[in-house]
Amino acid sequence: MLELFRAFSLRCTQIEEAIRLGDDQRVMSLDRHVEPLVEAILACRATNLLEVYMQLQFVSHLIARDADDSASVREHTAVLSYLLDCYFGTLAPDWRVPSPQDVRIEPPAAYVPDTDNGQFLNAAILESLPDRVAVLTRDYRYLYSNAANSAYLDRKPMELIGRHISEFIGEERFAECARHKLDACFAGEQIDYRYERATGDGASRQVRCRMSPLRDAGGTVIGALIVMDR
Repeated sequence: MLELFRAFSLRCTQIEEAIRLGDDQRVMSLDRHVEPLVEAILACRATNLLEVYMQLQFVSHLIARDADDSASVREHTAVLSYLLDCYFGTLAPDWRVPSPQDVRIEPPAAYVPDTDNGQFLNAAILESLPDRVAVLTRDYRYLYSNAANSAYLDRKPMELIGRHISEFIGEERFAECARHKLDACFAGEQIDYRYERATGDGASRQVRCRMSPLRDAGGTVIGALIVMDR
């Protein structure tokens, strides 16, 4: 699913650039590839909580984009309802309510340290944090950015997905510091350090950056969860 998000983000960037240059022919050529990408993204089955959030956020992005087209909004809303039901089930109570003696209580799922466990990447929690929060994949690209981090980078969350971190911190800083820290995190280390960041008045201040390995259910590190001071 990440590759599809990257492709969609790249295509949108290319279209915006073609519009800026007034190249109508290229806009029409690129635009033909957008709808198949949208359909492919919506047809994907998310494999973890973060992908579920990204897919739902993507549909919300489509609804906002096509707000003036009532038919498209209805279509996107139907897709959103389908995805919610697909991932979380219907919230409507079943009229066939079992009697108490028929109810079986399933044992809780085993807790696996350092994995999602349904809470580690709870989107509502990450979005509510005042700190800047991001998730990077092992190839140093954004998989997720909360509202605070997106606002700091002056980008919408969807615009960051698939973009390399060096685009925002610069090649030099990435090569000299960030890459080594991230590689250590991908190797399983918890990273906690501070760096100098320039302020608008020409001064600078220290920013704390914490990196935690992000693991799948099997314990394999698939990325890094990054939390930075605002």
